[in-house]
Amino acid sequence: VQLQASGGGLVQAGGSLRLSCAASGTIFSSVAMRWYRQAPGKQRELVGTITSGGGTNYAGSVKGRFTISRDNAKNTVYLQMNSLKPEDTAVYYCNMVVFGGYWGQGTQVTVSS
Repeated sequence: VQLQASGGGLVQAGGSLRLSCAASGTIFSSVAMRWYRQAPGKQRELVGTITSGGGTNYAGSVKGRFTISRDNAKNTVYLQMNSLKPEDTAVYYCNMVVFGGYWGQGTQVTVSS
């Protein structure tokens, strides 16, 4: 399985970005997916999870601003980020929730104040 994340960039505070993570292989539709982020000098933190059935949960810091969705026909998971804040600046990673885990390469999100 390979995960390819994209969609990062530079945005002003209050703006929006949508990240995508495309997965290879055939198991995508049957597994949960997660988004993590890692800011400079900080530990990687869980942003949110989407189950195989489409259920979601989020970290408190992004709840109400970020939305995770998935398109099983495209083997892709998305992270819609609205009302971005400078503290959202980080490298964002997608993760496939299987034994051992699979990780995307990360995509940089920078929010300017």
